[in-house]
Amino acid sequence: MKLKLVMAAAIVTALGMTAATAADEPQVVRQEMMKKVGSAVGALGAIVKGEKPFDAEVVKASLTTMADVAKDFPNHFPAGTEVGLDTEATTKIWETPEDFKAKSDELVKVAEAQLAAMPTDQASTGAAMKAVGATCSSCHETYRLKK
Repeated sequence: MKLKLVMAAAIVTALGMTAATAADEPQVVRQEMMKKVGSAVGALGAIVKGEKPFDAEVVKASLTTMADVAKDFPNHFPAGTEVGLDTEATTKIWETPEDFKAKSDELVKVAEAQLAAMPTDQASTGAAMKAVGATCSSCHETYRLKK
């Protein structure tokens, strides 16, 4: 009985370590970061489309998420992570890291500018989303695989 308990504990520990290791993988981190941005864009989009009422806190949180993710995002592309898990990142990220970082910095700048101006209604949220979206598109055109 004790042997079974010890074996079960060892298996659970090993599975936990595997999950923790996978969560620290740069590709997994990048994907999670982009999911956060996707959720932020979705929240803004719902306001712009009139699916949700204007909510200044949602707008602020969404723009803050975009800026915060963009500040850290380029740090998760170490050499050797160009291939592997299901990724949409092109190898151009590793070939031109300075430009990739510059595009990420531009998103920070635009998102923070939109925060400073802070949208006050559906229309101004749409304008903010358009500005941020253009910056996102600029990076995606070069550094994201088209599927």
